[in-house]
Amino acid sequence: MDGAGWHKADNLKLPDNLSTVLGPPYSPEFNPAENIWRFPRQAYLSNGIFETHEAIAEACCTAWNKLVAKRGRIQSIATRKRSVTGQ
Repeated sequence: MDGAGWHKADNLKLPDNLSTVLGPPYSPEFNPAENIWRFPRQAYLSNGIFETHEAIAEACCTAWNKLVAKRGRIQSIATRKRSVTGQ
């Protein structure tokens, strides 16, 4: 778990054979999907000034659509090379 508030229920009851481990709050090495938004922020949304909430939403939708239009881009961002230990 990444430490988000909704991952910390006060009355959470786990089975005896299950435990939780809190990871760092930002840990792309554990969850590579966290890197996906970095690309459109840097490529399409940085240094922008938005006059309205609607303009922000429109810019985000446009950035997302550009990202998904590039075949294989999300996979390349979120895929990690497996390391082989002991070799």
